[in-house]
Amino acid sequence: MKPIILADEQQTIFFGKQLAKQCLSYLLNNNSTIVIYLIGELGAGKTTFSRGFLQQLGHVGNVKSPTYTLVESYQFDEFSVYHFDLYRLYDPEELEFMGIREYFASRSISLIEWPQQAQGILPIADIEVHLSYLKLERTATLLAKTEKGQAIINQLHLANT
Repeated sequence: MKPIILADEQQTIFFGKQLAKQCLSYLLNNNSTIVIYLIGELGAGKTTFSRGFLQQLGHVGNVKSPTYTLVESYQFDEFSVYHFDLYRLYDPEELEFMGIREYFASRSISLIEWPQQAQGILPIADIEVHLSYLKLERTATLLAKTEKGQAIINQLHLANT
């Protein structure tokens, strides 16, 4: 998919909302989990994207990066969303101690910042969202890593035409 230009914070939030709509549609029709890796430098917009994503699903209130807690849970009527920030993870084994596999065992969506910190422990991503700087703007690129991810991205593309 061609990079999407995100001129400001509002466009990053809107982009998160658009992807959330398609993930929700998929999740409500499939008893499944969706794993999304958020990849980018510090300040590239990963948490801002997550804020828009969660707002679209109905969360009201702050969305902060779980830098020190590693994960924030958001409970909705029919599913859960787990927002991970693994930036400060020193040893991937820490995730085993917190029962990481249980987060991927039920109908849920996982947004994972800094997934490279836990290589070998995390499940494969369905979708990778790459956020990067472009002068004063940011760009976002979506990569499907599974058939499920491709189905979700295909619907996103159709929703934007």
